[in-house]
Amino acid sequence: MRDRVEMFRALGDPARLSMLVSLGDGERSVSELREVVGLDLSTVSRHLTVLRTVGLVESAKRGRQVFYSLKLPCALNFVDCVDRALKERAS
Repeated sequence: MRDRVEMFRALGDPARLSMLVSLGDGERSVSELREVVGLDLSTVSRHLTVLRTVGLVESAKRGRQVFYSLKLPCALNFVDCVDRALKERAS
């Protein structure tokens, strides 16, 4: 149960959620994710560490850059479900 709570907590931050959704379109470098959320590099790195720690993303280092991809792509199913519910509620 605690692992579930940690995973949902990781999704509860707007920047982390934006990065996760962005990774749904494919692998991104830390610099690209920084552009997505508009935060400084150290903050983005901390957010990515949270996402990696709970198992939502994975990283690969190539040269001097680190790239992130979804490790648990089905998490986007939940995001889509929430988006649909919010649209229905708004109408």
